[in-house]
Amino acid sequence: MSTVSARFMNSAFAKIHRTGGRRSFASSENLVKTSLNELHKELGGDMVPFAGYELPVLYKGENGGVMKEHLWCRDDGKAALFDVSHMGQIRWHGKDRADFLEKIVVGDIKGLPTGSGCLSLVTNEKGGIIDDTVITNAGDYIYMVVNGATKFGDMKHFEEQMAAFDGDVTMEYLEDSMQLLAIQGPGAAEALKKIVPGDLDLSKMAFMTGTNTTLDGIEDCRVTRCGYTGEDGFEIAMPAEHAVSIASKLLEDPSVNPTGLGARDSLRLEAGLCLYGNDLNENINPVQGALAWTLGGPGSRRRTDQGFLGAEHFLTPEGKLRKQENKRVGIKGMKAPAREHAEIYDVTGENKIGEVSSGTYSPCLKAPIAMGYVSASNAKVGTEVQLKIRNKMQKATITKMPFVEARYYRVP
Repeated sequence: MSTVSARFMNSAFAKIHRTGGRRSFASSENLVKTSLNELHKELGGDMVPFAGYELPVLYKGENGGVMKEHLWCRDDGKAALFDVSHMGQIRWHGKDRADFLEKIVVGDIKGLPTGSGCLSLVTNEKGGIIDDTVITNAGDYIYMVVNGATKFGDMKHFEEQMAAFDGDVTMEYLEDSMQLLAIQGPGAAEALKKIVPGDLDLSKMAFMTGTNTTLDGIEDCRVTRCGYTGEDGFEIAMPAEHAVSIASKLLEDPSVNPTGLGARDSLRLEAGLCLYGNDLNENINPVQGALAWTLGGPGSRRRTDQGFLGAEHFLTPEGKLRKQENKRVGIKGMKAPAREHAEIYDVTGENKIGEVSSGTYSPCLKAPIAMGYVSASNAKVGTEVQLKIRNKMQKATITKMPFVEARYYRVP
């Protein structure tokens, strides 16, 4: 990795994780600390403000640093452990909970079998994306995880919509009672298997499914097979008072490496996954964001029946996708990494067609990558463009995503 690339990664991650993708926090005195805060520091965590929390951007030590942590997560037999307790965990109760959720998110919630989950989008009246969220049918309730930087705004929005809803639904925000870890990588299942009960066969647990269980004998835990890296992995929720013991137990496995927010960001970008506040916001709709698949395919119930906020802004009454002026795309081929808001021009370099929303140096590809929004007429894969990087024009190409092939688990 070149000195220039290393410098870009360090500065870019510092910026992203100071702001949480959206906003900055001037003082560490008001930052919320997760249950793992002291453990992070013992492990050499470089603590930074993120979404109102104090979290590690990277760890110092033999296997620490953004580059090493990133590559460890993708290495065969290895797994990365992240503290994602800043995320908002919500349980929805009441007999009309699925009907209510289908008014505020675009996904097919009523069609989720027990134990199954999906990525969905919370939209506003204009069709813009308020947040992206993972929703799972937990049987007796519906389990939702929302982004840390947006969770309080989300819940205010939910409460406003509940006030106008004629049905039986209640929202239980788990706040400080539960913490959330993510274990990601080819070795995640083997590491997690050591602390789940014998009757939970992870080999039969499909991607985007979840279950209530015990972890290392601790009750009231939940495991969901999902993640934000493009690798196999799990998000595991546990009572706050047991978070340190469960994390420590996982870290006893030499294949598991503590990993910070810096590598989490570069991993998700290689996987072509969005960071809310950078790649998605309240003015971008699902079609512009290349996320129309979250509604289901052509003719699906959610496309035709609709009923969620803002549907008319990106769907026709028949359920077809409305044409948009711009679209999220992948970009590579430039010689230097492009920062957020870097301008994108057509191949002539004379006409601005969009801007970068996220960019970094890819540790796996050993080259810069980015995603951004360009005019729809320039969004086709293979289109040649130019990026203005540090006031110099650089040739690049619109490319398909993910940049690195996803390895989500499939049940044999």
